[in-house]
Formats: sequence, C-alpha cells, structure tokens
Amino acid sequence: MDSLLILIFGLSFSFSFVFALGGIGSAAAIIPVLTWVGVPFNIARPTGLFINTLSMGGATYSNIRGGRLDFRLGLPVIITSLVTAPIGAWSGHFFPIQYLLIALVLFLLFASGMMLFFKGSKGDIVYREDHPFAGPALVGVLAGFCSGLLGVGGGGLISPLLIMQGFNPKKIAAITAFAVPFSSVAGFITYALMGSVAWDIWIVAGIAACIGGYFGTSVMHRRMQPSSVKKFLGGILFLVAMRILLDMIFD
Repeated sequence: MDSLLILIFGLSFSFSFVFALGGIGSAAAIIPVLTWVGVPFNIARPTGLFINTLSMGGATYSNIRGGRLDFRLGLPVIITSLVTAPIGAWSGHFFPIQYLLIALVLFLLFASGMMLFFKGSKGDIVYREDHPFAGPALVGVLAGFCSGLLGVGGGGLISPLLIMQGFNPKKIAAITAFAVPFSSVAGFITYALMGSVAWDIWIVAGIAACIGGYFGTSVMHRRMQPSSVKKFLGGILFLVAMRILLDMIFD
C-alpha cells in the first residue's frame, strides 16, 4: 500500500469516527481534504459518497442493535433522496468545478451555521411522535440532490431541517445515519457509471469509514452529549469552508 492510500485510510477513519459522533456523514469535510492531499476533485466526490455509504452504514448497524432507529419516519427521506441523488450527480458534470466549489462552500456554511447556532426549543418540550410524509420527503429531495451534485451525502441538511420540524434530535441523528447511505450510494453509482472510477482508493477509504462510523456512533450514544459534538463539527465545517474560500481567492 503506497503512502497516499495509507493517508486516505487514516483520514477516512478519523473523519468518519468524528462525524459519526454527531450523527452525520463526513463527506462534506473530507472531499476538500482529499483534494488537498492530491486526489482529483472528480474522484474525491464519489469517494466522499462511498465513505458516507459505509461510515453511516456502520452507524446504522449500531443504531439498529441499540433500538434507536425509527424506520417509519426515515422512509420518506430515503425514497425521495434515492430519486434526486442520481439527478444531482448527473447535473454535476455540466457545471465548472469553480461553481461546484462555490456551492460546496455555501453548503458547508449553512450546515455549520445550523450546528453552531440553531438550538431548537428549550424547556419541557414535547417532541413530535407522528410520522408525516410531506415534510421529511421535501428534506429528502433537497438532501438527495445536494448529495449527488456535491458528493456531500446530505446529512448536513437532513439533520437541521428535521429538527426544525420538531422531531427529537437524538431520533434525528439515527434517521440521518440511516438515510445518508441511500442517497450516497445512488450518487456514487451514478458517478461510477459515468467513468469516475478509483477502486483502490474506494476500497481503502470504505473499510476505514465503516470501522470509524461504527465506533463513532457507539461512543456518541454511550459517552458524549450530541449537542456539544455538533458544535465541534460545526466549527470543523466552518474552518473547511474558509480554507476552500482562501484557496479559491489566492489560487
């Protein structure tokens, strides 16, 4: 295994572990990091989706074992994101990389802002326990399209938008981990069919992501407060967005 693959293994495990603590995929942060270590952007996007698929798959396995997953609430998100993720991936081939980077920065800023500043309701709140279709389905449409277009998985949209609809944040963390692999794998397959193939990178990154996602979710539910972890993740996403902006300005 050459030095780049070893580095990718370490990055994939680390990012998958840390972001699983907050119940979201790591692709939004790891895609620009992969480009900084020499992976082309057209390969980094499907790699990010592949990492999300396996890291959140490992997280979902942990959630199912712990009885934390509400399947009925997650299904509308999955159904609509599966439809729009390939559309987003296909659309990405018609936009210049510079425009896609700008869109990625805007996504990162939105996701980080929601994690850092959106607190939801306080006090003796009674969270929703119903299982609507329309609201979660719209979230799936937006998350799926962004997932395919930018290779980010969509967790940074799913989590805050469902919390804003009044659902329990802990339940949403499990649903996000459940939904992200579906939109991610749909976008990933679309990229693979269009020729963006790097199996050596994907296999190494995928193994590390699956392990990192499983252990990250286990640690979060047993030992950590999700609210404090989300603030930490929000800070990471903000710093990544600023780094991309600086690279674009001074490139």
